[in-house]
Amino acid sequence: MGRSKLAKFAAIAERENVVQEGDELYGKLSGKWRDIYFENNNPVILEIGCGRGEYTIGMARLFPDKNFIGADIKGARIWKGSTMAVEEELDNVAFLRTFVERIDENFANGEVDEIWVTFPDPRPRDRDIKRRLTSPRFLDLYKQILKPDGIVHLKTDNLELYRYTLEVLQERPVNNLLHTEDLYNSNLQEYTMGIYTTYEKRYLEEGIPIKYLRFQV
Repeated sequence: MGRSKLAKFAAIAERENVVQEGDELYGKLSGKWRDIYFENNNPVILEIGCGRGEYTIGMARLFPDKNFIGADIKGARIWKGSTMAVEEELDNVAFLRTFVERIDENFANGEVDEIWVTFPDPRPRDRDIKRRLTSPRFLDLYKQILKPDGIVHLKTDNLELYRYTLEVLQERPVNNLLHTEDLYNSNLQEYTMGIYTTYEKRYLEEGIPIKYLRFQV
């Protein structure tokens, strides 16, 4: 492991805005994010697979009256988002370092208001279908921690993942499904708040349309 990664791991271990295994609060915030961590009763918005936290940070800037949590297992990526939050003094942001498969261990039933899944690995091989973040397995986890009628958003550049997700949703009792194969030539842009990730900008420069889905579980 390179020195840069080691330095980032050491930095996030000292950050109050990062919760990870080994921390005093890890595993103790289920049902208590508002009370113990944020100390308010504002809505909780969760970004799954947040990477460098660009969407989490972007939303936190726009909505200081909401709480935002970026979840990812990659510590070096979380370091970037947590650094931005510290530099900008964003006290409505937290980062949770954990596997998505364990997300239900960190949130109580109905604790989360919205979930964002932004540009996940499409897992194109058939043997990896269960690892897709919009597979039934993960949608069941999201439904568990979301409040009734909680909202899930997906942004992706990958047409196959987008179509796969639509197929999965057609077999589930979801409500108010909105979707488009070309977000920036649609009337759904308002839901994504004009926030672009680094990868998203790159895709757009390459002429790849951004796909978007929004639904209630």
